[in-house]
Amino acid sequence: MKKKFFITTAIDYANGRPHLGHAYEKVLTDVVARYRRMTGDEVHFLTGIDEHGQKVTQTAKAQGKSPEELTNEVAPLFVDLCKTLLISNDDFIRTSETRHTDVVRSILQDLHDRGDIYKARYNGYYSVRQEQFVLEKERVNGEWPEIYGEVVEIEEENYFFRLGKYQDWLVSFLRENEFVFPLFRQKQVTEFLKEPVNDLCISRPVERLSWGIRLPFDEDFVTYVWFDALINYISAVGYGTERFGEYWPCDYHVIGKDILVPAHAVYWPIMLKAIGVPLPKSLLVHGWWHTGGAKLSKSSGVSIDPFEISKAFGPDALRFFLTREMNVGQDSDFTMELFLSRYNADLANNYGNLVNRLLNLSGRHLKDGLAAATVDGDPEHEVRALWEKTREDILRLYEGFQFHTALERIFQFITALNRYAEIRAPWKLAKSDNPDDRAVLETSLAVIAEGVRLATVAVIPVMPGVAERVLGLLREEVPPTWEGQFDWGNRLEGRTFGERAILFPRPG
Repeated sequence: MKKKFFITTAIDYANGRPHLGHAYEKVLTDVVARYRRMTGDEVHFLTGIDEHGQKVTQTAKAQGKSPEELTNEVAPLFVDLCKTLLISNDDFIRTSETRHTDVVRSILQDLHDRGDIYKARYNGYYSVRQEQFVLEKERVNGEWPEIYGEVVEIEEENYFFRLGKYQDWLVSFLRENEFVFPLFRQKQVTEFLKEPVNDLCISRPVERLSWGIRLPFDEDFVTYVWFDALINYISAVGYGTERFGEYWPCDYHVIGKDILVPAHAVYWPIMLKAIGVPLPKSLLVHGWWHTGGAKLSKSSGVSIDPFEISKAFGPDALRFFLTREMNVGQDSDFTMELFLSRYNADLANNYGNLVNRLLNLSGRHLKDGLAAATVDGDPEHEVRALWEKTREDILRLYEGFQFHTALERIFQFITALNRYAEIRAPWKLAKSDNPDDRAVLETSLAVIAEGVRLATVAVIPVMPGVAERVLGLLREEVPPTWEGQFDWGNRLEGRTFGERAILFPRPG
């Protein structure tokens, strides 16, 4: 049985509307998923929301709602975000679902039975925003880092998971494996592990927090939200059943840099080790989006609405900007000025103009369909040679998560096609009665058409909606894979194309 290529996003807190940061993680993961499908992999793509914990409880209380009422309102917003942005996820998990809560309780009971969970009294500091206990050594110049928000001192009895028991194993694993991409993020994990790791408090008393999964061995406590949330990656694909092996180990967990340490790079690997499950193959860690120097987040109130941008410019334009502008692993900046610059220069004036020019000229001058390319001069040689170089770059860059550079190469090729059109000037040749000019006209449109097809097939992972539309105008089906699709050929010969189309209209 062939294993599926399994990729996930982190699951988002169900305590507010999605913002651009949520949109980016979905788009990035979708680009990887679509790329893998185009290479022939059978992909399973999981996303979802994290419904439990103190953040959700506090937000619900502030709005005069129960946590369940709040999450039932928020969950559809994240489902809609996926639909709006053309995200091709195969599953959407909510951590309140029975398929998840049953697995969490089963794992808790297993670890308790093994002696890896014990009860003890704790006195220390607790970050309300991060829903985790923090240490005095994490203060910077006597102050708690802003990421922790409000930090309070707590003394209470709780259950603990023996995290420290597995620290040496995790250090050895990271020494021997490239587990985190980009690798400089893995160095952050190894630095964190140079200090002793405290055992993890994995419960909250019901009297303080009732919204959560009850511990199976003590109903007076609920499960710590991170211990609950991380298990979604295996609960969603049938942990404990025969089908689990079809999916696990996961190929990539796509997460933001703020939840790498300790949650995904320390808690999660050790939890899996403790229950005897192989680790994911890799964590793919992306940076933050900023605007005007401020990080986009619900807690800071700095937000950009992906629904509004998609409505005004189309989801493909937003997907293109997010993928083109951010180098995976680094931070990037979003402003409407930057977005409009990319939209106008790359999409409207370059790609959109080329497609519209092809449809207009072929519709006016090729009544019997696209003719064969019979002229083979230097301009044609240069275009084909550039495509051969471009196709090699695209596959290598996609594979290495260098999507921004892959798009740069594709759009350099599109620019070259526009330049080729200016050199051959088919709109001028159409006015001539000379048979030689007619041959150049037909050849130039054949070259442009094949170039448009190739560039469009190449951007399927990033702009699936626009790609489907353009291929439809060329009377082509969207291919299930890239096999044979990047070969320069004459497959469009004889086709009568669709009417001219404005792919990227100027906003009114």
